[in-house]
Amino acid sequence: MTIRIRPYASHDWDFLAHIHDRARLDELRLSVGLNAFRTLAQTAQGEGLFDGQLYVAEQDERIVGFIAADEGEITWLYVDPDHYRQGVGRALLRHVLITAKGGMSTSVLDGNDPALQLYLSEGFKIIETREGTLQGLDGVRARGHILARRFSF
Repeated sequence: MTIRIRPYASHDWDFLAHIHDRARLDELRLSVGLNAFRTLAQTAQGEGLFDGQLYVAEQDERIVGFIAADEGEITWLYVDPDHYRQGVGRALLRHVLITAKGGMSTSVLDGNDPALQLYLSEGFKIIETREGTLQGLDGVRARGHILARRFSF
């Protein structure tokens, strides 16, 4: 099935919220636990979802994932759990990488091996591992990996 990537439009919000809220639960189960869950509606503004470029992936005219990037950093990448391991995340990532100048970075929570493997398979390297608290959740301790992919010209 063909995956089409296009810029986000305001009428996409409900689909993004649904995708994020389902996929975020999977991410947290693998990493810091469900007590860290916050909906997209609770986090989008404070965590800069709309600060840079925001794209959605469509399959059969249905939104199945989204990615956000701002100033050389991938800040959000979520895929509908019904479409895991079907190339949606990779297509979104490659779409953003095509326009990247100099490189891109991102972060992945320790334990989120599916995301980590995607980034590593696309040429990202772990450059640092940090421990601390999750943004906006002072009581939730986390360990995360900072990854980067550099481009040479």
